[in-house]
Amino acid sequence: MSLLDAHLAHLTAALPPFRRCEPLLNRWGAALARRLTDGGRLLVAGNGGSAAEAQHLTAELVGKLRDDRQPLSAIALHAETSALTAIGNDYGYEEVFARQVRAHGRPDDVLLLLSTSGGSGNLLAAARAGREVGLRCWAFTGPVPNPLAEACHEVLAVDSPDTQVVQELHLVSSHLLCEYVEQAMADQLTPVAPAAGAVRAGVEVVLDGGAARPVQA
Repeated sequence: MSLLDAHLAHLTAALPPFRRCEPLLNRWGAALARRLTDGGRLLVAGNGGSAAEAQHLTAELVGKLRDDRQPLSAIALHAETSALTAIGNDYGYEEVFARQVRAHGRPDDVLLLLSTSGGSGNLLAAARAGREVGLRCWAFTGPVPNPLAEACHEVLAVDSPDTQVVQELHLVSSHLLCEYVEQAMADQLTPVAPAAGAVRAGVEVVLDGGAARPVQA
């Protein structure tokens, strides 16, 4: 079997259980849309390839995935290189994300942590800090059980022993999460046509020497 065939075989085996993640992603997208449009933040972190995927996610939210919309506050903690290195130098590498969570997180904000192993010490410290601050803590991980899944409120776990497959389906999950966020925002912002015969409320403005004219409130 070629390398390509072997890789595709692992990916194919992981797809049926991954399909069961759709309701979770839908629910997360709706919750995230509500929080971010209310002025909240999404904090995201990962190591290595997971860091790159986390930063991909924040780029889609601050920018856009498909249609134009308002920018959403999403911060990739590992991308703050000066803060990351200063914290690591002064407090140790396990605190590089946790200290930023305490700085930036507000109650009911969302913290999303990405890890294929679910065992990274700096992500576990971030999850503990998030819960202390009052954030909703979510994780993308590989197979469960794992420590990060247990440290967070909810987890999307990719059931595959292949790290590359786990990362690839984390990317799919990020795209779907963004799609559900934008779908929820579109649903929230869809104008409702007034019912037939509805009375329009307004205020009367009278200018000097002029007739009154209604201005829609």
